[in-house]
Amino acid sequence: MFTGIVEELGEVTAVEELDDASRFRLRGPQVTEGAKHGDSIAVNGVCLTVVETADGEFTADVMAETLKRSSLGGLAVGSRVNLERPMVADGRFGGHIVQGHVDGTGTIVERTPSEHWELVRISLPQDLARYVVEKGSITVDGVSLTVVDAGPDSFTISLIPTTLALTTLGIKQPGDPVNLEVDVIAKYVERLLGSRAGAGAGADAGTLTGPGTVTGEGAK
Repeated sequence: MFTGIVEELGEVTAVEELDDASRFRLRGPQVTEGAKHGDSIAVNGVCLTVVETADGEFTADVMAETLKRSSLGGLAVGSRVNLERPMVADGRFGGHIVQGHVDGTGTIVERTPSEHWELVRISLPQDLARYVVEKGSITVDGVSLTVVDAGPDSFTISLIPTTLALTTLGIKQPGDPVNLEVDVIAKYVERLLGSRAGAGAGADAGTLTGPGTVTGEGAK
């Protein structure tokens, strides 16, 4: 589990195209410190499994489904990425519950700068809109953020200078895609309420279900 507090702004140093997947090599001296084969690292909000590490870099395999369902398919050598290691049991819960399972992608619609922060509007897939509420939590490219306002097809976030300087959200421009993970608690509540309603009506329980999710690890 992650918390959406980005530890390091990394960089893609190599991309190897495989038959039904891609292998990425990424530079991240901080997140690779102590990392070993089989560990997890979130890359732009997608939980990936470390294949190997060396000299401050790590490699990870990304299956075709993840490439299709997330923005990782658009990464190239030189792309900057947000990196976060899983939360340790005695660590501080700085953001919110983030699984590293991307629910969909949005697109940056506009950026409105001000003196001390920047307001960013992002398009919102229709099937995710019901999980996004004003002052609720959402993960954008692996960054835990508070929703300023939520509409039927977009939402806004307010970015402080630290977030602008230390994450990819400071350099992405209108038209760029971002990975979105909605609050998992909202999806569980919907499923539970749907099951109760279905059982009470004598219908098949679990009529309401959340959107499909994707993780780079497949088995998690």
